[in-house]
Amino acid sequence: MVSEELAEIEGQIQDIFRALSNGFQKLEKIKDSTRQSRQLEELTDKMRECKRLIKDYDRELKDSDYKNDPSTNKMLNEKKQSMIKELNSYVALKKQYSSSLEHKRVDLFEGPGEGFAEDNVLLASNMTNQQLLDHGNNMMDETDQAIDRAQKVVHETINVGTETSAALKAQTEQMSRIVNELDSIHFSIKKASKLVKEIGRQVATDRCIMALLFLIVVGVIAVIIVKIVNPNNKDIRDIPGLAPPAPARKLLWISD
Repeated sequence: MVSEELAEIEGQIQDIFRALSNGFQKLEKIKDSTRQSRQLEELTDKMRECKRLIKDYDRELKDSDYKNDPSTNKMLNEKKQSMIKELNSYVALKKQYSSSLEHKRVDLFEGPGEGFAEDNVLLASNMTNQQLLDHGNNMMDETDQAIDRAQKVVHETINVGTETSAALKAQTEQMSRIVNELDSIHFSIKKASKLVKEIGRQVATDRCIMALLFLIVVGVIAVIIVKIVNPNNKDIRDIPGLAPPAPARKLLWISD
């Protein structure tokens, strides 16, 4: 027998899997990149929710491990592994679509046209050898300076990228810890709510028992009072353990 909590969590996970399957089928029919990005974001949110539910399923499974027989625990663990495998397949599919979108966003630039080459040939034909050498040296100097500037920009970009990557890694780890803590808090709240409901049911049962005992005591007291006030009433039986009232004593006078 599977607990209600496990069955409820499993039902929610299966609903998300069906939504993911339908979402990826819909994604294949979308041609616009912007709409594809929005669809991927929605599917990513569903996968995060599914991951959280699988964690809840695992915690609940560990809590009820001692209640189930070995065959049931084996079946539940296999089901958990199957859900993890299915979620990983959707994650891989999402990465594939994300990579495809990134390739579509790359802009391709064409090189200079043939008109520039013809202009350079006409310009060179009107210059002397010395002018050509000077012009060539100037162009080389400008090229060297441009290369130096490009190298500086590359080094600065690498440094900024390294710092950004470190900051993103730290933030990702922090977010992961926060998500784990939120999942633990959510699970604890669910367990506390369940305990409160059980305590409420026990208190209601205790109150019913106390009310019944009170009515019994009141009835017994009423019977005792009636017996004392009217001891000759035959409609009321004697209470076990309570001695019947002593008969009235009559004095006999003996005359000489």
